[in-house]
Amino acid sequence: MRTSTWIRQHLAALRALLVLTVITGIVYPVAVFAIAHLPGLDENAEGSLIERDGELVGSSLIGQSFTDTDGRALVQYFQSRPSVAGNGYDPLATAASNLGPEDIVDTAARAGLLTTVCTRSKEIGDREGVDGSRQFCTKEGVGAVLSVIGPRGADGDVAQPVRVVSVNQRCPAQPFLATFRGVTVECAQDGEDYSVGRIIPILGDAPARAAVPADAVTASGSGLDPHISPEYAAIQVERVARARGVTATQVRELLAAHTDGRTLGFLGEPRVNVVELNLDVDAHYPLRG
Repeated sequence: MRTSTWIRQHLAALRALLVLTVITGIVYPVAVFAIAHLPGLDENAEGSLIERDGELVGSSLIGQSFTDTDGRALVQYFQSRPSVAGNGYDPLATAASNLGPEDIVDTAARAGLLTTVCTRSKEIGDREGVDGSRQFCTKEGVGAVLSVIGPRGADGDVAQPVRVVSVNQRCPAQPFLATFRGVTVECAQDGEDYSVGRIIPILGDAPARAAVPADAVTASGSGLDPHISPEYAAIQVERVARARGVTATQVRELLAAHTDGRTLGFLGEPRVNVVELNLDVDAHYPLRG
């Protein structure tokens, strides 16, 4: 290859590098920045920050926990959905629990997803004065799951159990069922492994549609979701109204103002931004000393 050809090729490559650097490294970022700061778009570009009386109080895109230092719900506020991002709604630790539908047996280290959901549902039901029972949950708020031990048939079922254990109810708890297929149900002993049995969740007699909505007892994938369903917000109205010394109708009016429908009329589900709603509740009905 002649020297002149080699030089021309490298000059062409250098020109391409300079042109692409200007386009992708300068022109494009400046254009995106300028568009993002057009009226109507600039709020989202700046993180949708919320200020009150000149003080930054949060973002409409990130939820917050409305609890005391011990993690108990503050009765004067609408409660957000659970979060497992750090200690709750930590943007630096956004995460899900990674528990799935098969996490129905508790371990010594942690409660399974089923018991976690059952416990939350009972707590919310007790707090809001509604029925907190759910299918596959005991009345005490743990997963209703049996380990049925005995010879298995070709279909994997245990026709005649020799032992049945309520695996999520540690002794000396009273099992949620007295007997199963004619065998007395035992409570679970710490340190014993019941995986040899067939693990069976028990439906129970709770209504198919629980009074406590699903978003009230499950965390979002990011752990930062600022929204709850209108159904979850609705069962909290009476409590917030009592704590604020106002009528439930007054609180429902604020709730209606903060309830958004489906995006474009068909995407997603109706939702309520808890942070914005609680700020509005504070503004209209401050706590009385």
